Amino acid sequence: MKNIAIFASGNGTNAERIIKHFINNESISVSGIYSNNENAFVLTRAKNLNVPTMVFNRKMFYESEVVVDQLKKDKTDLIVLAGFLWLVPGNILKMYKNRIVNIHPALLPKYGGKGMYGSRVHEAVIEAGEKESGITIHYVNEKYDDGKIIFQAKCTVNKDDTPESLASKIHKLEHRHYPEVIEKIVMSL
Repeated sequence: MKNIAIFASGNGTNAERIIKHFINNESISVSGIYSNNENAFVLTRAKNLNVPTMVFNRKMFYESEVVVDQLKKDKTDLIVLAGFLWLVPGNILKMYKNRIVNIHPALLPKYGGKGMYGSRVHEAVIEAGEKESGITIHYVNEKYDDGKIIFQAKCTVNKDDTPESLASKIHKLEHRHYPEVIEKIVMSL
């Protein structure tokens, strides 16, 4: 059995979609949801789907081995970031080299980096007059949105799109492609 740990900070729609994708899979399982936000709705989603959770603070994540120890205990094979807003510390990057993936709501390398998440990305795309946007699934390194690109999918940006309407298009791409790409990566480990 291959185990996936999902790191999330917010609502958790991608995390829920990933959990449901693997819920009856005999060779891949979501072993836990890890969150840096004790009020994140992703924790409720995980509880409703009987997935264990771990909540940690900045000190636990960056200055201790608490999170690493839990990843080991869960026999984690792949870490999936799904709306997780902190940089991953060096000890975890080293331990999971080329086994941490993230999804970004734009076509990297454009509109990435620190502070570029959620509606901020969609606002920037629209403001720049882009004709298309999309998603980028990439490996995680020590910089925001900088790792090797694994997969991209595109959608059209219409003249009348708002950040909300563009977000809706992006969510559809995320929900369709992220679980499938994760499955391919896990099966290759």
